[in-house]
Amino acid sequence: MSDYAPGSGDGSGHVIADLRSDTVTRPMPAMREAIARAEVGDDVFGDDPTVNALQERVAALLGKDAALFMSSGTQSNLCALLAHCGRGDEYIVGQLAHAYRYEGGGAAVLGGIQPQPLDNQPDGTIKLADIAAAVKPDDAHFARTRLLALENTWNGQVLPAGYVDAACELARSRGLATHLDGARLFNAAVASGRPVAELARHFDSVSICFSKGLGAPVGSMLAGSRELIRRAHRARKMLGGGLRQAGLLAAAADHALTHHVERLADDHALARRLAEGLAALPGVTVTPPQTNIVFAQVADDRGPALLEHLRSRGVLATGLIGLRFVTHLGVDAAGIEHAIAAAREFFEV
Repeated sequence: MSDYAPGSGDGSGHVIADLRSDTVTRPMPAMREAIARAEVGDDVFGDDPTVNALQERVAALLGKDAALFMSSGTQSNLCALLAHCGRGDEYIVGQLAHAYRYEGGGAAVLGGIQPQPLDNQPDGTIKLADIAAAVKPDDAHFARTRLLALENTWNGQVLPAGYVDAACELARSRGLATHLDGARLFNAAVASGRPVAELARHFDSVSICFSKGLGAPVGSMLAGSRELIRRAHRARKMLGGGLRQAGLLAAAADHALTHHVERLADDHALARRLAEGLAALPGVTVTPPQTNIVFAQVADDRGPALLEHLRSRGVLATGLIGLRFVTHLGVDAAGIEHAIAAAREFFEV
């Protein structure tokens, strides 16, 4: 069971269902108690026992040799790119992937690493033929293609297992390393019924997030070989990511891993209920959700007006790429029913 109080929103008492993202959750008593009890040390010296234990736990969960605590998913992905690639190298990535589109261009700006974005298909995959064609020959005219980066989940969708196998095999056959942005990898595991280690096994590095879905206030983790993590540790230092008594944060992440993974199925069920309710409204087209993210399109450019109406009724969502609603441990069934009723009211006016 979650220890989060649904409907607490932004603290004003007026938000009934905050569906902007699964990052809006707040640590409630049990997690705060875990933070307060955490044994800490100076992690820059490598002697914070709570951080060390969490890194070992995540490495084992993902089937990797080592892991490194990061302050954010953006930092984790960037450290992975810097560990895999040097200046003048290139990574192949989806045009709509988070690591390419929503992380400030860090690989290019800070690492001199050229992204080679390719079109994502509706299910988040990148065509194998497109990947193969994008690998550059060993020629001074071209950046050196070093890495394939995939994302799971992608817009809430679980990458097909057969596709991941084939894409990673293609990468290996062309001498490329592989990185997985698995910010919501536990959502993918729960939705598919497969262990996270199985979802991660083909990748040389994997990034997971504790503040998306799992409900921790801060933190991500990068896992891979010991040598890759050694290089990522150096990159993290350059990026200002050396933290001192980080065990306070690691304790929250550890609590989330222990108590908030299996309950992700509840978020997925609420997303399906929300999608069902929205799809019944006139002029609304909904992509059936696989995990905790619901996308909806509203006819006649009424999306912004619907968002504003929902806000006036205590329901928050985003509209950057269609209407986007994300369920999480801070939203309960009553909040979802309220959101559906508020949307229905908009179309009945």
